[in-house]
Amino acid sequence: MIDHTGLTVSDFARSKAFYTEALAPIGYALLMEVPASLSGHGDNAGFGVAPKPDFWIAAGTANVPPIHIAFRVDTRAQVDAFHAAALAAGGKDNGAPGLRPHYHPNYYGAFVRDPDGHNIEAVCHAPA
Repeated sequence: MIDHTGLTVSDFARSKAFYTEALAPIGYALLMEVPASLSGHGDNAGFGVAPKPDFWIAAGTANVPPIHIAFRVDTRAQVDAFHAAALAAGGKDNGAPGLRPHYHPNYYGAFVRDPDGHNIEAVCHAPA
């Protein structure tokens, strides 16, 4: 079982703002920050559902190639809201909300590229 994951971003402030807005519709918030003085390398920001962050961004050289991270949500409306919020926050569309039946009949997802080109997805596996 995965406890937490993350990625490295090239512009920490820009990415922190992006993820704060993009993940809000799925119930995620910025829960913790660890400055470079404590981490021993770049600044870090942890997002998640209180009380524990499970998705982290770290300042540095962005991962190459870009990473794909999918957030599982409970409803298709959350997928739609994530996509809209991520685009409004400066993300680039990489797949509008919709069914992806080649994965399975109820796979409803949306994909956005973050400021560093990472492929960020929200997915609902429940039927309509």
